[in-house]
Amino acid sequence: MKTILRCSKKALLLWIGSLVIAGTAAAGVQNTAWAAEDTVQKPIVLKTMGSFFFGGSVKTLENGVTFHGDHGYAQYYIPQESRNLPIIMWHGIGQSGKTFESTPDGREGYQAILTRRDWPVYIIDQPHRGRAGRTMAKAGEAASPTALYESAAWDAFRLGLWIPPAGPVAFPKVQMPLDGYTIDQFFRQQTPDTGKEPDRKSLAETAGKLLERTGPAILMTHSRSGQYGWATAMEKPDLVRAVVAYEPGHYVFPEGEIPDDIPRGKLHVTAMDTPTVPVAEFEKLTRMPILIVYGDNIARDISDVFNSEVWRAASIRGRQFVEAVNRHGGDARIVFLPDLGIRGNTHVPFADLNNIQVADQLEAWLHEKGLDKRDAPYQGPGKASMDLTIPLGR
Repeated sequence: MKTILRCSKKALLLWIGSLVIAGTAAAGVQNTAWAAEDTVQKPIVLKTMGSFFFGGSVKTLENGVTFHGDHGYAQYYIPQESRNLPIIMWHGIGQSGKTFESTPDGREGYQAILTRRDWPVYIIDQPHRGRAGRTMAKAGEAASPTALYESAAWDAFRLGLWIPPAGPVAFPKVQMPLDGYTIDQFFRQQTPDTGKEPDRKSLAETAGKLLERTGPAILMTHSRSGQYGWATAMEKPDLVRAVVAYEPGHYVFPEGEIPDDIPRGKLHVTAMDTPTVPVAEFEKLTRMPILIVYGDNIARDISDVFNSEVWRAASIRGRQFVEAVNRHGGDARIVFLPDLGIRGNTHVPFADLNNIQVADQLEAWLHEKGLDKRDAPYQGPGKASMDLTIPLGR
């Protein structure tokens, strides 16, 4: 099967030009000439595409009827001229796989950017979220104010500050258009849990089932799923060839090696916590390279704003985590985009106006680590088989 997505060069240039003009006028941002060249250089040519569910449970009800739930969902895109390793993309809190698809302002996200560059990609919805919402689990309390209030989502994604009853304020030169359509789309992509969010261990085991289908892969996480990425890498260290974590909110440390505490004010956020695992488990994280990426406008001083404290604490814990991994013989790196001269990025750098530049930074690291080879092109998910999960009569 070969799928070719095309449109005329003239139409693309007109569309691109209108977006650049609109984005510049509405947001006053820099770098809005977001790689027209990357968009028109070639069509996206796929060998195949598809989707499937992975992991999950089967329960038998009192009446003898079964209930299949608690699984994850994956959609995949395999380029015709594929690289060797697929990239699995895992969304953050209050999100679904949509976060890696089209950006809120309608441009290409990593779904298209990386596929055009011949990376096979899998975009997932974690159990109890989005297209993996089927469950009998009772809904728990929201994991964070971020999932409750749009004002908290505004703060968490670092578009600016919104401290009710005052209205929202944007950071200067933020790399997201601040027009009505974009903001409307941003809030509408927030996605509730259909049941209590599973714990790290069960999510790692479910993700392990996905890796058994995909084979060796690069695991990309975002925000809250960062903690699930560490757990998955420890669950399947032979299949996770690298971890790329965009703005993870939580880390893990080896037992007996608790890092220094974080100076704090009145608020305690879970990003300050230091969950530990046995040293032998932690050292599984030294078997693959790790890249951690943070954007701009992260608070440096103690704050009374919940999500300002989240990213202040998480960025400190990130430095401590990298030091711990490397002290145990690993290969971890933490990058703050402003230190590279890439400024204005929000909590979702891969969806910002300069996401082509962010993707370039990612690919440079993947090349440095020898993860972008093409000598054994990826063919797609392995064939699945399992025993019947219903009492089918013959």
